[in-house]
Amino acid sequence: MYIAYDEKNGIEYAKLYVSKRDGKQTSKDYKNLGRVLDKGRGIYRNRERGVFTYSLESDAYGAAPAEFVPPARKGKKEPLIVDFGDAFFLDAFIRASGLRGAVDAIGYGNPDTLDAMVAYYALCSMANCHAQDWWEGSYARILYPQANLSSQRISDFLAAIGDEYSQREFFKEYVKLLERSGLDTGNVLIDSTGLPNSIHFPLTAVRNHNGEVSNEVRLIYVAQQNTGLPIYFRYCPGNVIDVTTLIRCVAELKEQGVNTKFAILDAGYYAEDNIKELFANKISFVTRLKENLRLYKDAVAESLGSLESRENLVEYNGRYVYLKCVPCEMAGHSAYAYVGLDVERKSFGAQKTFQRAKDRKMDAGQVHDAMQKQGVFVLVSSRRIALANLLPLYYTRQQIEQVFDIGKNYADMLPLRVRTEETFRGHLLLTFIVTVVMKKLQDALKKTNITPLSLFLNLRNQKCKVYDSKVITQEAFKKANDCYSFFGLKCPVEIPRKRG
Repeated sequence: MYIAYDEKNGIEYAKLYVSKRDGKQTSKDYKNLGRVLDKGRGIYRNRERGVFTYSLESDAYGAAPAEFVPPARKGKKEPLIVDFGDAFFLDAFIRASGLRGAVDAIGYGNPDTLDAMVAYYALCSMANCHAQDWWEGSYARILYPQANLSSQRISDFLAAIGDEYSQREFFKEYVKLLERSGLDTGNVLIDSTGLPNSIHFPLTAVRNHNGEVSNEVRLIYVAQQNTGLPIYFRYCPGNVIDVTTLIRCVAELKEQGVNTKFAILDAGYYAEDNIKELFANKISFVTRLKENLRLYKDAVAESLGSLESRENLVEYNGRYVYLKCVPCEMAGHSAYAYVGLDVERKSFGAQKTFQRAKDRKMDAGQVHDAMQKQGVFVLVSSRRIALANLLPLYYTRQQIEQVFDIGKNYADMLPLRVRTEETFRGHLLLTFIVTVVMKKLQDALKKTNITPLSLFLNLRNQKCKVYDSKVITQEAFKKANDCYSFFGLKCPVEIPRKRG
């Protein structure tokens, strides 16, 4: 068995020859290895396998090393004017935010590919098969000259960064960054969202949520309570109910260096086992009760008659709510139930009840009973909270819903365009990084009329000219200049060019 090489039109090709003996007859059979990309390292490319390695000694095929970048096609002209401002700004913002160290901790063999894919997820919402075309027309090509964004290599890349070791190293550095910045990572929000998909792998499962049936994967995010900044993510099959995921989520957070002290939870996480675990780990919590629970019914029955009194009325965000604290017991521990009556929701619900009463021919007693439920809700907490502080505290959980919106609208979280769990994990890590970047950007832009989307659109219109040793930026118009000024960035006239 040996490899033979020949050259056609200046391009070297390889064939693997295998000798076969049949009695006294010897014949040769061969396989096309394809185009020779790196003879010394045994790297080839053909239509069947894409870019791959072959070892004659072990007769084994493998994936090309992450750092390997195929040589550019001869005669191909590079674009000499490319989009500049968006890629330049994003790179500068990531460095200024301190995220650079956490991204580097992933340890991918080709850092330029990793950086370019983070930029692609942030700046372009197209499928990954278009990443190479985007890169060639962007200043990202100058920033990350060794990036390898062919479709096959992107799949290999996603599988590599989806490795558990890589993700743990990222979160280890990321949690340290959050703590250095003064954030209390022990106070968290926990919620989940569905990622609809039709991918045939074990994570895809049928879920019925409020009567809507879909194939999906469940994605769980943990966010910092005051800022809503994402801290961690997990995922599970779509048919796993939220209530079963909380204990493992807290356990994983602890292993990543996050000792949860206070958690605000969605109603779906309330269950006796979870409550016991929270008390056992001395984690304080607030959550909402579902109406079908005995604790909900008992607290409402005890409080509803005396709820609407002057001392129970509180104002929150322009709305008025009656709140009453009722001591209770949860999983054998003393706790507090807060029975609430939202005045506006009660009025709206009453109108709907009156309309249904006519259609369903309800009598006065039935209307009265239906009215008692309108606008009523119950929150429970492991510790006593002042009535005026309860709703502002609980509704910080809306921040995590906003984080999911950022991930889905700005970080390319959906639609899912992967085929294996390994590449899915890599995709989720990329979307997590970009969601953090976009959340930081959104918070910085709160007091302006600029959104992350409009910021990058305005900056993308600034171009640069590419020369052999440098790039020269073109004049930025007013909107782009305003973006630079707001973040204290100065656009350079020329930038030395790194060579790949």
